[in-house]
Amino acid sequence: MRQGEDLGRWVTSVRHGWDQLTGVQQCMCEQVLGIDPATEDEKPKPRTSQAYKWAMHHTAAAQFFAREGHLTVPRKHIETVTTGDGQTKQDVALKLGTWVDNQRRRAATLTPEMIELLSKVGMRWAASGGIAGRR
Repeated sequence: MRQGEDLGRWVTSVRHGWDQLTGVQQCMCEQVLGIDPATEDEKPKPRTSQAYKWAMHHTAAAQFFAREGHLTVPRKHIETVTTGDGQTKQDVALKLGTWVDNQRRRAATLTPEMIELLSKVGMRWAASGGIAGRR
């Protein structure tokens, strides 16, 4: 800390935002301050969008439905989905039971497209309002 400024945080922001600096600023950081740009390994991973997260969970729901023949998922169930292309595959564990329960509870806020996609993979909407209130 120097005069109320967190210098470590500032250096990190400069290193991660190197491409936003002008050529003169980059030169001064390197030559005067000894600050180099962050490597790709040092940069934080990009945030995952809500739409991507929803699509991943929908994929998990479809996978569960194809295997089990229903979408009555235990609340604590974890479904593993494989993502990536032919060269870089990764298994992602998703809390499918919690997600399915949340979709049922939030049916009134889902788009018609989301409701249709979930209905196609066996979603049974709660009788206590839920989707009935949307039609």
